[in-house]
Amino acid sequence: MAHYFEESPQTASRPGSVTLVLPDLHLRLETDRGVFSPERIDPGTRVLLESVPPPPAEGDLLDLGCGYGPIALTMASRAPGATVWAVDVNRRSVELCARNARSAGLDKVRSVHVDEMPADVRFRAIWSNPAIRIGKAALHEMLTRWLDRLTPDGSAYLVVQKHLGSDSLQRWLSDQGLPTSRLASRSAYRVLRVDARPAERETQQRESKEP
Repeated sequence: MAHYFEESPQTASRPGSVTLVLPDLHLRLETDRGVFSPERIDPGTRVLLESVPPPPAEGDLLDLGCGYGPIALTMASRAPGATVWAVDVNRRSVELCARNARSAGLDKVRSVHVDEMPADVRFRAIWSNPAIRIGKAALHEMLTRWLDRLTPDGSAYLVVQKHLGSDSLQRWLSDQGLPTSRLASRSAYRVLRVDARPAERETQQRESKEP
């Protein structure tokens, strides 16, 4: 399945579709070969979407590793006043996510390649089913890159399979100065909440008290 990590998948296109049904949402999504979980909504993604609290109503939100867009479109549906950035290394995924957002009438979804994301945007929330299989070093680099773009009051929610290292990832994130706790545990998955670094929060609180 490593092909969905590629920028331009060599797998021949074979369009399909899946249905995302949640208590508050029903979406039909275009899929294709060469992207993550094209035959069904990934179980981990479903656990995430059924576990997380509502996203902030305004500001910038991030779906890290958007695929064809089930997480990004759910964020946008639940927070219509927010701008949802959907990023992926896979350009086929980026295009599918953009098309699915247009079809759903979610015009505040911004689907972009990871290298084209504006550098000055900070996120009030990040939701992700991260690509654990890219390897530990690459995973740690990716998470550090994006988690450091949380606003001081922001939080990320990551879903990780237990047998793929959710507990060790939780410890590693905490060791990096990113407060991490377990929000939910269901089936073979755990949902981790990661808060912005305390120093960022302290700076925000200090600045808010200044005359």
